[in-house]
Amino acid sequence: MQQANANDPRRPNKVTRYKAQPSGGPADDPTPDYMNLLGMIFSMCGLMMKLKWCAWVAVYCSFISFANSRTSDDTKQMLSSFMLSISAVVMSYLQNPQPMQPPW
Repeated sequence: MQQANANDPRRPNKVTRYKAQPSGGPADDPTPDYMNLLGMIFSMCGLMMKLKWCAWVAVYCSFISFANSRTSDDTKQMLSSFMLSISAVVMSYLQNPQPMQPPW
């Protein structure tokens, strides 16, 4: 065993063992998953029913999902959701280039 040096700044009595965070904390935030699902639902509504506001809500949900995602999340699914929402906006304006009418 090594002898302690008088100039050694380490304090062995201050060493603590690492304890992993319990699951269910901030790392398990379901917001990106919910927004991803909502974005896909609104994209399909925008494409199938030609509702422009649904397509724009899908883009908004995709941005929220991307902004709140972790680096370990599935990027392919997020990218496909984002591209689906963009295609819903593009297709709805290609079929009817008139400005969007508010739903109310």
